[in-house]
Amino acid sequence: MIHDIAVIGAGMAGASIAAELSLHARVLLLEGEDAPGYHATGRSAAFWEECYGGPGVVPLTRASGAYLGEHGFLTPRGALYIGRAEDRAAMDAFRESYEGTGVRINRLAGPALGGLVPHIRPEWTEALHQPACADIDVAGLHQHYLAMARRGGVEIATRARVTGLARDSGAWTITGERGESWRAATIVNAAGAWADEIARLAGVPPVGIAPFRRTVAVLRVDPPAPADLPLVLDIGGGFYFKPDAGRLWLSPHDEVPSEPCDAAPEELDVAVAIDRFQQVTDWKIAAVERRWAGLRSFAPDRMPVYGLDRQAEGFFWFAGQGGFGIQTAPAAARLGAQLLLEMPADAMTSAIDPAVYAPSRFAPALQSA
Repeated sequence: MIHDIAVIGAGMAGASIAAELSLHARVLLLEGEDAPGYHATGRSAAFWEECYGGPGVVPLTRASGAYLGEHGFLTPRGALYIGRAEDRAAMDAFRESYEGTGVRINRLAGPALGGLVPHIRPEWTEALHQPACADIDVAGLHQHYLAMARRGGVEIATRARVTGLARDSGAWTITGERGESWRAATIVNAAGAWADEIARLAGVPPVGIAPFRRTVAVLRVDPPAPADLPLVLDIGGGFYFKPDAGRLWLSPHDEVPSEPCDAAPEELDVAVAIDRFQQVTDWKIAAVERRWAGLRSFAPDRMPVYGLDRQAEGFFWFAGQGGFGIQTAPAAARLGAQLLLEMPADAMTSAIDPAVYAPSRFAPALQSA
């Protein structure tokens, strides 16, 4: 059997676009692990924040917000970008960079900041409030798309690590590491940290998608973290933390270059996160209860890559979604399906310019390399 489309990777990216495509095509969804969502999707910090990813990602995030809210995947949280007196210029530049995007950002005075973040040290006097920020039910959203895919007739194969790709007679032959073989007219490369590796298997020039390790630790603090604590981020990009059942999720906001792998946290990165946290608050840390790491994958310009590759027939990029792939999933998947199937934009995607995410933006560099 020849499928219309084979999606490689069943994390949030692959599951969501497979679900959207299943409404119009026969789709195969291939996952190398024992279950979908093992890597980046299962290790997300789980928030929807309009500024996260930069101004170029805002259209995708905002277009996804209504879908996420209507389906019950968002819980209001609010976000604070904080800094010290010397960070005022950075605060102003940050706020100005989002003018005209529709993102609401409010400047807060020092006393208001102290009321929102318990135990904050007095030198942290500057804050920008982003009220629309919300927690995301990542697992629920991922299962929503997998269920939608199954209802649409998608064939899902796990333990199906792709080791070979060859095109002949207008279709791709996909080979798995256990000797399996599938055929599909088009491939969707939703392989996350492995996206460039999949391209190389297909004989397609990679676009430079690079994985970076991000660390998260769960702290038991005394007193427990209040449930209404906002997501708190350093305007300089040195940390973020948010509450969860009285604990705190803390990250040093690290981006450590990595090979595609099953990422594991480094003790040094956890120590750096705690040191930065203690420079911000005098909260007592009772214990580090958990720690983990995941990979965030970026194209060279840190924008996602969506679209058909002009140098390879039937090869569609759906990758490079950094740390914002969860919060942009609904609009990205809808847009990806529309681009691949040559369908018009709808209410969700009408304000998104797909050209800024097209893989062709890397073509001149690839041709001169």
